[in-house]
Amino acid sequence: MRVVLADDERLSLIHLKSLLEKEIGGVEVIGMYSDPTLIIDMIGPLHPDAIFLDINMPEISGFEIAEQLQVLFPSIEIVFVTAYDDYAVNAFELSVIDYILKPVQLARLEKTVKRLQVRVDQKDKRIKTTEPLIGCFNHIYLQLPNNEPQPLKWRTSKAQELFAYLLHHRNRMIDRTTLIELLWGHLDHAARTAQLYTTIYQIRHTLKQSGITEVIISSGILEAGYRLSIGPNLLDIEEWEIQLKRLPLLTVQTIPEHVLVLDSYKGDYLSDYGYLWAESERERLRCLWLHHAENLEAFYTDSGLLHDAIHLNQLIHKMMPTHDGSYFNLMKHYDALGNRPAVEEQYWLLKTMLENEFGVSTVNPSVADWYNRWKNPTQHEL
Repeated sequence: MRVVLADDERLSLIHLKSLLEKEIGGVEVIGMYSDPTLIIDMIGPLHPDAIFLDINMPEISGFEIAEQLQVLFPSIEIVFVTAYDDYAVNAFELSVIDYILKPVQLARLEKTVKRLQVRVDQKDKRIKTTEPLIGCFNHIYLQLPNNEPQPLKWRTSKAQELFAYLLHHRNRMIDRTTLIELLWGHLDHAARTAQLYTTIYQIRHTLKQSGITEVIISSGILEAGYRLSIGPNLLDIEEWEIQLKRLPLLTVQTIPEHVLVLDSYKGDYLSDYGYLWAESERERLRCLWLHHAENLEAFYTDSGLLHDAIHLNQLIHKMMPTHDGSYFNLMKHYDALGNRPAVEEQYWLLKTMLENEFGVSTVNPSVADWYNRWKNPTQHEL
C-alpha cells in the first residue's frame, strides 16, 4: 500500500513514517510534506492509495485540503491525524476512513492500516469481465472490458429516457402507444410517431458507436412495439444484487466481503434523471442497501468496533440524509467514546433534519428520552 504523509511538524512525519514502514510493514511512504500548500499539486502524479493528513496546519487546514482531494482525487483514502479530539464530527462528515490522535500509538495505527488495506483491496477487486457492463447507478454508463466507465453520449434527452425505459423493462415488449404517451403525448399523431421512429434510430446508432452491438432493440411484427435485450452484457444493478444474495454469513473473517458489496452500491438507480417511472425500483434497491448496511452496523456495534460503526453511520447519512436511525446510533457511539460535543451535535443535526425535511420539531420520544437522561443523569436519578 502506497501512502503520503502531510504534517507541518517534521518530527511527526518521521515518527509516523517509521511506525508505518518499520513497525507495521506492508506500507510504502512515497511522499512526505510539511508545506500544506504543495500537497494538492504534488499528490496527483504520485497516485497514492491513501494520505495521512494533519488537521492543524498553517495557511490551509487539513479539512480544506481533504475537501479538495475528495473532488480532484476521489479514490484516495484520507486519514486525519491531530493532537485534538474535538474535530471528530467534522472529520467523519467528510467521510474520511479514520481519525487518529497524536501522539500516534502503534496499536491504534495498526487498526487504521488494516482498515485501509481492506478498502484498497476492495478497489482492486472491481468487476473484471470479458463482457461489457451497462451501469444504472446514478446514471447510465458503459464499461468495456479493461476500461474505465464512460457515460453514453445521447443525441437528445428523449433518446436517453427512451433507452432507459426500455432497459428498465428489458426483455419485455412495450407497445408503441405507451412509449409515445410517455415522451411525446403533447404532439399530434403524425409528429409523435415520427419522433418515436427517429429516436429509436438514434439509440441504435449510439449503441453501435459505443461498441455494444449485442444490445438489441427489436420491433414486434405481430405486436406493435419494441423489446430491448442486453444479450451477454452485464447490468450493474443485477450484478450487485447477485453479489448481495451470495454473501456468506457475517463474521469477523467475512467483513471485507460484506463491505465490498456495500461499497459497490455507487448511488441510487437512475437518480441523476429523476424519472418517476423508475422510483419503485429505486426505492427497492435503496431498501436492500439500507438493510445490509444496518446489519453490518449492528455487527460492528456488537463486536465493539465503534470506529467502523461510526464510519458506516456517516455513510448512511451521506446516502440517506433523512434516515433518523443513524443519528441515534451515532449519539450512542460517541457517548461510548466519551465525546460529549459529538453527541450534542448529532441530536441538533437530527432536530434540524426533521424540521427542514418534514416540518416537525419533535424527535422520536425514545430518542428524546435517551438524550434527556444522558444530558441530565443526576436529575433522572432523583
